[in-house]
Amino acid sequence: MTHAQIRPPTHMNLHAAAPSSTRTVAGFSDYVRIARLDHMTKHVFILPGIVLALLLRGSAVSEAPMAIAMNIVLGFMAAVGVAAANYVINEWLDRDFDRYHPEKSQRAAVQRQMHGGFILLEYAVLLVAGMALALAVNDTTFVACGLLAISGVTYNVKPIRTKDRPYLDVLSESLNNPIRLLIGWAMVDATSLPPVSLFFAFWFGGAFLMNSKRLAEYRDIVASDGRETLGLYRRSFLHYTEAHLSVANLVYALLCSFFLAIFLIKYRIEYIVLFPCIVVLFAVYYALALTPDSVARKPEKLYRAKPVIAAAILTSVLFVAATLIDIPVLETLASQHFIETGGQHFLTSAP
Repeated sequence: MTHAQIRPPTHMNLHAAAPSSTRTVAGFSDYVRIARLDHMTKHVFILPGIVLALLLRGSAVSEAPMAIAMNIVLGFMAAVGVAAANYVINEWLDRDFDRYHPEKSQRAAVQRQMHGGFILLEYAVLLVAGMALALAVNDTTFVACGLLAISGVTYNVKPIRTKDRPYLDVLSESLNNPIRLLIGWAMVDATSLPPVSLFFAFWFGGAFLMNSKRLAEYRDIVASDGRETLGLYRRSFLHYTEAHLSVANLVYALLCSFFLAIFLIKYRIEYIVLFPCIVVLFAVYYALALTPDSVARKPEKLYRAKPVIAAAILTSVLFVAATLIDIPVLETLASQHFIETGGQHFLTSAP
């Protein structure tokens, strides 16, 4: 069944916007609203980049701590500006699809008459401001913010518009996570890049979060309005089933754990104690995605999910402890096997 063949069920008219002739003209507050400044919580993924750069490249901090502090302030402002520009085109270009979504049908671009010229101007102002702030930090931050802007275009704008393509929609949207990691890292040290293993861990971790969002949407909207309505909202959903999304979640979680294990064990063997907490964090979030009308559908509201926050705090505390406290028994075990010997000891001692 193609997208053009689907017709919305009658009861979905409750979610649809009013005809353009009856919609009121958007005001200034509506144009501010579509920039979604309340989604700034998503920039939390910048923080691990800062922390890990301080741990692994900390010598730069002692040389210019005030400069780095200023970089962090300007870098966050740059990321917010570029992301807001992405949200502007996202909401404008999705207005004809969001009218079939229970919550997104209330967005300003759906409910109000907005001027395309004003939208383009708002996008340009936010993008230029964000990129100018990024350039004031350093060249690496500028490039990272540029990648964030390109990601917004490829995700939302035809003919590419990856959000309409199954699986690619998740993988392309989740690229924003490692990009934010890079932005945070560059605030501290612009002369190096994060480890590749960490980049992939953030990418697939983000894919797990975005796929969980789709799983929650699929379960809720199919139950309330039917699968055909879901396909009207987002074409990629026509190719998904609950089983497809559940298996994809497992794959993304495993890939994230694999690359995270490479990074943690490579840089400090004590970090292996984090894995039980990381497993719990994945499990708690997965369970959240399977809960009707859960906050997993709105990742920017995750601070309301107490089990997830508790697991994240516990993991963070354990990370700090593993950073500061040496565990000799782990170092001894590591020296006897692959990590410090490249596997030679294992090969020579094997029967």
